[in-house]
Amino acid sequence: MIDIHCHVLPGIDDGARTIVDSLAMAQAAVNHGIHTIIATPHHQNGLYINQKQDIDGYVAKLKEYLHEANIPLTVLIGQETRINSHMIKELQTGIMATLNNTQYVFVEFPSAEVPRFAEKMLFDIQVNGYTPIIVHPERNRQIAENPSILFEFVLKGALTQITAASLIGKFGKTIQNLTHQLIDHNLAHFIASDAHNTTSRGFVMQEAYRLLKNKQGNEVYYMFMENPQLLIEGKFVNRNDPEPIDKRRKIFGLF
Repeated sequence: MIDIHCHVLPGIDDGARTIVDSLAMAQAAVNHGIHTIIATPHHQNGLYINQKQDIDGYVAKLKEYLHEANIPLTVLIGQETRINSHMIKELQTGIMATLNNTQYVFVEFPSAEVPRFAEKMLFDIQVNGYTPIIVHPERNRQIAENPSILFEFVLKGALTQITAASLIGKFGKTIQNLTHQLIDHNLAHFIASDAHNTTSRGFVMQEAYRLLKNKQGNEVYYMFMENPQLLIEGKFVNRNDPEPIDKRRKIFGLF
């Protein structure tokens, strides 16, 4: 498996604190059947600034430690950037990192809302040749209350990444129900761990994919399995026409 969202780099955000933690996470990933991870430290979220040049160095150093520890995990460069008004400039000047130096770029919303300028920024990102991937939309309060917001973003070209832990219910039943609704309505394109450690925020990727296969069938399962590989190769990923979620269906009460 490929995990496109993971906070495995030590000491630079709220993920791994030390290189010992990073190696423990790497070994846990391998034990869960993951062979490739994109390291995606937080950037511009009000707490952390992690620029591409620095992330390159952190990834290179972690690769050395992985080689010494004989842990067979490939680590690629990425970044989880909180949506802000400087994104285009930072992409153009090399401050922001795309995922494995492809056209794909993570965009994070604040947990409680979708900023008013989000639609314009997602459009501008695409106009400048990049493809935005909205991370963990199922954990956003405003999207949970009004999923038509996400439908419009996806309809206009954005992709989304749901969290494995959300899919299996680690964040509660309501978030789990919404996550499955996003899959049912073609509003999700990737599953990733968003792992921060080996305990409270671990990988659970195998469990998530097993549940996905049992609930959605082989076609959806293989689409989600294939999309991360297409992403790291910079190719077009599989996507179906999005469908609006009927608000009358009981998926709310998130907060």
